Amino acid sequence: MKKLIFIILIMLMLPMLYQSTPTEILKLKTFDSFVKQQETSGNFVILNITEDDVEKEGGYPFPRKRLGEIHNTLIDKGALGVGWVISFPQADRLGGDEYFANSLKYGNSVIAMFEDGKGNFPQTTGTVIKGNNIGGIVSEGVKENLNTLANNTLQGLAIAPTEVDQLVRRIPLLVRTPDGWIASFGTQVLKGLTGAKTYIITTNDNGIQEISIRGIPPVKTDSLGRKWISWIETPQTNLQEMDVANKYVFVGVTANGVMPQIATPVGLLEPHKIQAALAESLLIQDSPYIPDWALAVEILILATTVLLAWMLINILGITTGILFTSILFFVTAFSGYYLIQKGILIDVTWALISQFITASTAFYLRFREQYKLRQQIKKQFEHYLDPRQVKQLQKNPELLKLGGEKRYATFLFTDVRGFTSMSETLEPEKVTYIMNKALTAQQSAVQKHGGMVDKYIGDAMMAIFNAPLDLLNHPKIAFECALDIIKNMSTLNVELQAEGLPPIAIGIGINTGDAVIGNMGSESRFDYTAIGDAVNTAARLESATKERNVDLLIGESTESLCGYHLKKLESIKVKGKTKALEIYTYE
Repeated sequence: MKKLIFIILIMLMLPMLYQSTPTEILKLKTFDSFVKQQETSGNFVILNITEDDVEKEGGYPFPRKRLGEIHNTLIDKGALGVGWVISFPQADRLGGDEYFANSLKYGNSVIAMFEDGKGNFPQTTGTVIKGNNIGGIVSEGVKENLNTLANNTLQGLAIAPTEVDQLVRRIPLLVRTPDGWIASFGTQVLKGLTGAKTYIITTNDNGIQEISIRGIPPVKTDSLGRKWISWIETPQTNLQEMDVANKYVFVGVTANGVMPQIATPVGLLEPHKIQAALAESLLIQDSPYIPDWALAVEILILATTVLLAWMLINILGITTGILFTSILFFVTAFSGYYLIQKGILIDVTWALISQFITASTAFYLRFREQYKLRQQIKKQFEHYLDPRQVKQLQKNPELLKLGGEKRYATFLFTDVRGFTSMSETLEPEKVTYIMNKALTAQQSAVQKHGGMVDKYIGDAMMAIFNAPLDLLNHPKIAFECALDIIKNMSTLNVELQAEGLPPIAIGIGINTGDAVIGNMGSESRFDYTAIGDAVNTAARLESATKERNVDLLIGESTESLCGYHLKKLESIKVKGKTKALEIYTYE
């Protein structure tokens, strides 16, 4: 019942764990670690306006005429187009807007827009929706460029939304507004380069599935139309070198304090470098993406592996279970790594964390259960078995079949004769002293020979040979133990007489046969013991020793197996038996 409760609690905790910020961050960090670095497509170059350039030009912003000159120079040097990741919301005080606008007509030019949340929603023309679920990231407003410039070139939204850890990883290719769609900057660059007139957004029940631009294969996205960025090191140049032949140029400012740097998995980057990475990623066929079925697969992996982890610990045991759970953990992690290397972003982080929690819980419960069992075994047997035997039972509790098992064993009973009269004539302290000495002498002999003292009943003792641990030749060993008990009692009597105490006599009965051995009793109180005809017969033989005036009687089954030549006595009839018993004693 307790295990079931733990399982339910774990399953209830898992959704909360999955949706927690730490887990999401770990998931994203995992993707960062495994997503392979791609090589540049060779189609793009980054032009940085540096601190030195700003100082040389006399400050920033540059006059629009100067920007037009730079644009013309780039085109003259063989650039395929120029993307200005710089916004131009206001007119140039020096009147260079027309010159710059005319420059933008040449080459495939794009100028940037940035979000401002003020409710302006310019549109990107030529957007077609295939499907009923439009979904997508919703923009709250855009800072528009000067119309003079915007009417002469394409515009793209230089958006770079962050994840829960404030790092940029995914950029939406198109952003939805109340008035239509706005394309991201990198997307517009590719549209200009390919000469495409239309974006095709394909949707399904989950949201956006892919976005198509003529000239490049359809780009798989997540349900919000976001593309996972491969952080490619795009070549860089400057205003002095302008090594731009046959490349599209992303222009941005790296001078201090002009453009904000944005945190990414590869460090702080300026907006134009992020948009260049987006354009590069769109051209790479194996660039990673999150498929629609990712969540279903993640849940399947989670449920399967968690169940396996629980079963492995509980079925195979702690040591073997941990080994196989570790293998399961490795296989799950490798599967996630393999899929990521194939460009499919499947999160196994949740499954791995859940495996660890489940395996740890199962380990704790199993260990706690085994610890309690070991302590119970120690408490139950430490006074009746040799310490080495107790440790063996603790190490292998399965040797104890709780509830009882049929077992072939040898049973030995002892009883002190004249105990009643001794109790009447001696002080209680002396009686106790003598009995403790006697029972200790008997117990030491039993433990020496690998038997188990089952119980003490007043002045009597019951011992079992071949339970709970296997004992070869147990009839012989039990007989030899009886001889040692008799010897120990003789030694004890010498000690007692030296102390002025009366000697004691003892009777021993031994019998071999089948019995049910195990934990007997109620649910709240039980003992490890044996019951059966063979046990009763051993007790009857011990009682008969006084009648036959011997200190040891051995049953026929024990005599036939012990390997010693024993003296046969006249058979006896005992209570509960219709047939007389063949009995033996030592000579």
